[in-house]
Amino acid sequence: MYALIKKSNLKNTTIVISAYLFVFLFLYAAVSKLLDFETFTLQLAQSPLLSAYAYIIAWAVPAIEIGIALLLVIERLRLFALYAAFTLMVMFTAYIFIILNFSDFVPCSCGGVLEKLSWTQHLIFNLFFIILAGVAVFFSGRYKSKKTLLLLATLAIFGVGTVTLLFAFSEKKIHRNNAFQRRYIPHPLMKLGEYDLEKHGYYIAGVAEDTIYLGDYTAPLYLKAVDSTLQKLRDFRVSISNIDLPYRRAKMTIHPPHFYLGDGTVPILLRGRMSTWKANPFSFKEAYFTQYTTADSLITGFITTSSKTKTNALGILDKRDSEANIHLDTEILGQEEYSKIATDGNLLYNTKLERFVYLYYYKNEYKVLNKELVYENLGKTIDTISTPILDIAHHSKKGETKVGGKSVLVNLQSTTSGNYLYIHSNRLGKFEDDKILNTASIIDVYDLRDYTYAFSFYLFHQRDGTLTEIQVKNDLLVAIVGDKLWLYRLKPVYFNTGPNPTHTGQYQE
Repeated sequence: MYALIKKSNLKNTTIVISAYLFVFLFLYAAVSKLLDFETFTLQLAQSPLLSAYAYIIAWAVPAIEIGIALLLVIERLRLFALYAAFTLMVMFTAYIFIILNFSDFVPCSCGGVLEKLSWTQHLIFNLFFIILAGVAVFFSGRYKSKKTLLLLATLAIFGVGTVTLLFAFSEKKIHRNNAFQRRYIPHPLMKLGEYDLEKHGYYIAGVAEDTIYLGDYTAPLYLKAVDSTLQKLRDFRVSISNIDLPYRRAKMTIHPPHFYLGDGTVPILLRGRMSTWKANPFSFKEAYFTQYTTADSLITGFITTSSKTKTNALGILDKRDSEANIHLDTEILGQEEYSKIATDGNLLYNTKLERFVYLYYYKNEYKVLNKELVYENLGKTIDTISTPILDIAHHSKKGETKVGGKSVLVNLQSTTSGNYLYIHSNRLGKFEDDKILNTASIIDVYDLRDYTYAFSFYLFHQRDGTLTEIQVKNDLLVAIVGDKLWLYRLKPVYFNTGPNPTHTGQYQE
């Protein structure tokens, strides 16, 4: 009898502790959201799943959390509240899982102390509370174990299903535009191999003599060298002076015989020879930048924010004279509403043509400029969005403007080599099946000699992977998809770099 009473007391204590842990969690989370309601709404507006319902959800979630917390305090309603808490935590967890594995981008986390957790840590935190709610429900003993398990499973399916439907019908998931039609060529790539990087965070620093150099955002001074046969792999550390500066997002670039390391928030650009892998300041306190690209050993192009216009500007660091010269152009990218976001893009340099290429993210344009940053021509991509479709979320207290989840990204990753500009796009054209994007990424190819669309091809990779990096060097195509490195050779029959390329007859309509 004593053992039964002791067991009963243990169960009751577990139920009560679980209930009040949820009360604390939900009240804390709800109050944190309401105290900084504008930030919470802004974060929801950036979500690829919830942006269309941001304002409604911003009120509904804290209201539900407070409601469940109050029900948990009332003993006769506690079981019902535990089921509700279980379902809500399942929905939160399903949301995080989808964001981490299937979303095009990862938005900010929620506020409060939980904001300090990474998304993966947040996932583990939620799983703990799901198990806690399940155990408390079983200990209540209101229903038989099988019935309780069936009810929990039903609620879990309901929670996951609801969030999955939001993702399936999300406006951010796939943007279709039947106004253009791609020309696909059959089998333009020869696969060389794939390599498991074992983690995310790598980027392509450059390619030199069939050796691919990968940088690591989490370890800025380390490089991974991989040859095109994937047989020789080497990890090594570069050394730099000025190591004590407050670097935030240092990035390396390989431009034989030199390598560069830049962090525009400091601002500093270091350069060293690949023979020694030791770098010293090449430019210091001369220009802040958000992105840089090397043209040659003396000229570097960069993107910065103009202190006068507060918009994006292009600049070059020219060291052909004895002193470094900075040339800045605040007009070339254009001025329009929300210009800082609307003109955002990627700056590339084509070594063969000796031209800079600036590709806009939010509209169907790219601009070609010479090494002195003088505008030469405007190219159009096959998409029809010429005016950015932006969902702007503005935080009045912090004075911040951010891109919401309903903004349309026209062009994603890009690279240029030879005569061509390669652009990754997830925008579907006429007659295209969205299922192909589960195992491949679309690459559109443009000829920079006459600014025309040439053709498109599928870059196949692991299922549900997201292409984050692409670089073409001569006939070698390198891509990072999730935590995998993919290597391909471009077939010369399609990628003719001679004076008179012949694409006719090579297309598959």
